[in-house]
Amino acid sequence: MSADDEARRAEQERRRRAALLLGDLLPDTTRDERDDDTSSPPRTKGGTPAPSRRDDELMRDVPPHHGG
Repeated sequence: MSADDEARRAEQERRRRAALLLGDLLPDTTRDERDDDTSSPPRTKGGTPAPSRRDDELMRDVPPHHGG
């Protein structure tokens, strides 16, 4: 077995173990990349995505020293 094969197998094993530990961290597409109307966020009059209720909730939970 060559050094390249060993390195490739070690990398595959590292990725397999990381996937077992961490799971699927990132989706294949983000909400703003999707074309379907049901997952698209509401838009403001300027055409930018309107903040979601979850965004509002997270912004309320920001500590005072991090607020803007």
